[in-house]
Amino acid sequence: MSRPLLEVIALDAEDAIAAQSGGADRLELVTEMSADGLTPAVETVAAIREAVTLPLRVMLRPGPGSSPGPSGAGAAGAFRTGGSGVLDALCATAEKLRAEGAREFVLGFLDEDGHADVAAIRTLTAVLGEDARWTCHRAIDHSADRFALRAGLDGFPGLDTYLTAGSAAGVDHGLAVLRGEAARTAAGEPGYRARLMAGGGLRLDHVPELLAAGVDAFHIGGAARPAGWSGPVTAEAVAAWRAALDAAA
Repeated sequence: MSRPLLEVIALDAEDAIAAQSGGADRLELVTEMSADGLTPAVETVAAIREAVTLPLRVMLRPGPGSSPGPSGAGAAGAFRTGGSGVLDALCATAEKLRAEGAREFVLGFLDEDGHADVAAIRTLTAVLGEDARWTCHRAIDHSADRFALRAGLDGFPGLDTYLTAGSAAGVDHGLAVLRGEAARTAAGEPGYRARLMAGGGLRLDHVPELLAAGVDAFHIGGAARPAGWSGPVTAEAVAAWRAALDAAA
C-alpha cells in the first residue's frame, strides 16, 4: 500500500499551518462544526491558501439546518439543500470560491426520502466546472440506501472520494460496512470506483483494522484537537496520526 492519505479539518489559517507541520496531506475547510461543518467564508479560504501549500477541499453545505452531532448520528434532513433559493446562493458562493482559486470541494445532498439529490448535485457541480474534484461527504451515512446513492452517483464528473464512517453513528458502528466497501472499491465495482476515506468518530485504534481492510485514506477533525473543538489543531496531534498511519501501512 502507498502512503495513506491523512486529511485534517481546518477552520482557519492557524489550524492549517499546524496540520501541515504535523504531516497532513490535505485539508478540509469548513466553519460551524456545531452544525457538522458548513461552507467557510471566501476570505477564510483565501487566508488559508496563502498560509499553506497543501491541497484544500472546501465544504459546500448550507446551514444552519439540523446537525447530526459529534458522533454523526442524526436525521438525513441535515443534508438537504433547503430549497432552490438556498441552492442558488450556494452556487453563487461556489463561483466566488472558484474565482479565489479553489479547485477541490466537499458536498452531497439528500432528498426528502433520504436518497441522493442528484439534481442538486448536478446543478452545483456544473458551477464548479469539469476540472473540479470533489468528495461526497457523510450524507452517504444518513442516506436511505447507501448502495443506491453510490449507484446514482457512479461516474459523476469530479467525484473521486467518499468520506464515510460506514454508519450514521460513527466508525465504531460502521467497521463491517467499511471493510465490505473497501473490498468492493479495491475490486473497482460500479459505484465503488471513487476512493474510500474513513472518518466520523475515527480513533487511532481503528487504524490497523482499516488499513488491513484496504482503506488508504483517513479524515480527522476533533482527533487533531487535544482541547476539543474549542481549541486549535496541534502539529503534535496530527504528527501522532501521521506516525501511526505510516507505521501500520
